[in-house]
Amino acid sequence: MAEEIINRVANSKLKTFDLEEIYPDGKRILFDIKDWLFQELILKEKDFRASVKNYNWSQYKKSFVAVTCSVDAIIPSWAFMLVASELTPYANKVVIGNLELLETAIYQELINFIDFKDFADKPVIIKGCADKPIPNSAYAFLIEKLQPIAKSILFGEACSTVPLYKSKK
Repeated sequence: MAEEIINRVANSKLKTFDLEEIYPDGKRILFDIKDWLFQELILKEKDFRASVKNYNWSQYKKSFVAVTCSVDAIIPSWAFMLVASELTPYANKVVIGNLELLETAIYQELINFIDFKDFADKPVIIKGCADKPIPNSAYAFLIEKLQPIAKSILFGEACSTVPLYKSKK
């Protein structure tokens, strides 16, 4: 008779944290204000304000938006703030910067609201493979939350992990 195969990983106290599981649905959009600049170089306040006022902002409903300017122009802070103020009623999140900064801000907010009590005094694996754009900073945010409470932290998959931290208890 064959010996029963026992899944020791499934029966262990090992906890896995997968950042991909908390990835929120919604389009990620890079909103470039360069088209509202005179010759893509100069911000003319009256024209810029008219463009902002007449734009259909509702198309960004439930999206995540990074506001940027892709040309080398001097843009006053109030211009980005004006665009952000119009996006805020519609978008889930607005940042001034690029798409990586947007993902970083999303993950920082999400991780700050997670209750990590189930990870206390347990070995934790932070899952490494992801199909979604998870910024490296999200892993650092996770380490900040887990390290004070976890018994140990590993990175990767249960079958192949890299040790990152072990408590000195």
